[in-house]
Amino acid sequence: MDFLFPTAFAQEPAAPSATFNLLFIGGMFVLFYFILWRPQSKRAKEHRELIGAISKGDEVMTSGGILGKVTVVNDDYIGVQVAEGVELKMQKSSVAAALPKGTIGGIK
Repeated sequence: MDFLFPTAFAQEPAAPSATFNLLFIGGMFVLFYFILWRPQSKRAKEHRELIGAISKGDEVMTSGGILGKVTVVNDDYIGVQVAEGVELKMQKSSVAAALPKGTIGGIK
């Protein structure tokens, strides 16, 4: 039983220093920035540029998957022709992608 006495009277491990805690928290913020915030802001910037470049005659795909040709462009809204004689009015922000010219004609 003498082998248990050294562990019973051993000192407790030292607590981590305040510097280590600050570096750990700072590292977490840096990791958060590079993994979450920066890529999201980059995607948002690309989407703003896409919306700003929409013009009459462009072929677009909405976030709902609707394909059409832009017929009217206003400040916040666009008109998208989805079929002959069928035009939808929607917000510019609902545009998910600009398609190359002739994409819609190749699908039909």
